[in-house]
Amino acid sequence: MLLNTYEPWKFAFSSENENIKENSFGIIGVPFDSTTSYHSGARSGPIVVREASFGFEKYNTIFNKELNTVFYDFGDVNVVPGNCSKTCRIIEDTVNELSDLKIKPIIIGGEHSASIGAIKALSEKYERLTVIHMDAHRDLAFDFIGEKCSHATVMRRAHELGVNLVQIGIRSSSKDEEDFVKSTYNIQTFKNKDVHKHMDAIEYYLTNIDGPIYISVDMDVIDPAIAPSVGNPTPGGLFVSEMETLLKTLSHKNVVGFDVVETASDRLGDNTAVVAAKLIYDFLTLMD
Repeated sequence: MLLNTYEPWKFAFSSENENIKENSFGIIGVPFDSTTSYHSGARSGPIVVREASFGFEKYNTIFNKELNTVFYDFGDVNVVPGNCSKTCRIIEDTVNELSDLKIKPIIIGGEHSASIGAIKALSEKYERLTVIHMDAHRDLAFDFIGEKCSHATVMRRAHELGVNLVQIGIRSSSKDEEDFVKSTYNIQTFKNKDVHKHMDAIEYYLTNIDGPIYISVDMDVIDPAIAPSVGNPTPGGLFVSEMETLLKTLSHKNVVGFDVVETASDRLGDNTAVVAAKLIYDFLTLMD
């Protein structure tokens, strides 16, 4: 048991948290959605995604592989409702604890602000960290309604840490965010239509990234016809098969952390929770 965590449930196929194996993965949930600006409910994401994970077989027929990756579920962090900054510091401390155990984090959200805690911890551990950000939105606002710690500012805070940023699936942003992207050199964008029409070019780009990679998946990157229960649904999103291709390509790289955030539902068996669980299940299958 990690400091600042409790265990409400376990992700399917996770190992017992005893005799921890180095260079494995560790799941932590972040039941927090205090800066949500449209559809609330992401604080229930960790529990419904874990429940949905039990609908999958251990053999992954998409990739023709057994899930053999060793991983643990350490439960949920003790968030501070209404306080994004303190919650993100707790996440950072928890990811640092995982790093001390030589375990790579998988975060189930919860709103997207949770990512900055993990990214900050890992950017201090690894040089030249690249964040692969899959999202309908850029999340590059300097502040959102006066707040610098928010689901809408998380990638701006990440960029300030000096990480390289690759944004995939973008189809909604502000003029200020677009101007910011044009003003900097280390943000690469692949919009939703690029994914639909030029996946081969995206695969080539991802294959040639050097150094450690952190993958952050906002569930609104997927089309809302498939995954509707998210904080900010936006039409024109990615298909599950496209997410499979992206994860398969990235599985050959040095992935040091992964998150799936913004599942905003408290209903067991929710479509979005099932898709989110599948992404985590696919990632773990591929990382063996």
